[in-house]
Amino acid sequence: MKTSTDPRHKKRELKVAKLYASSFVTGYTSPQDDVIAIASPEWPLKNINRIDLAILRVATEELLKGETPPKVVIDEAVEIGKKYGAESTASFINGVLGTILKGKDQHV
Repeated sequence: MKTSTDPRHKKRELKVAKLYASSFVTGYTSPQDDVIAIASPEWPLKNINRIDLAILRVATEELLKGETPPKVVIDEAVEIGKKYGAESTASFINGVLGTILKGKDQHV
């Protein structure tokens, strides 16, 4: 992340905000939920903080698409987690996304 005003960073933040809001209104579920659940077996999705889950959904989608370098995706997700999440959000997100990336690399 270059700066918090970087247009790509702002785009990710907006996407996280939309997913977060829709989880309250519609009970939104994501195609990435299965991948996240496998990568965080100790944390059922219903127990993951909604903002953390929204961040994970956006980042997982980007990791699986493979258009953005994985380190950039994870760094951005961690930074957004630090800004909007709880004290443990950044390390939780980093761990889950690292597990997803390892699994992706093993299947490529």
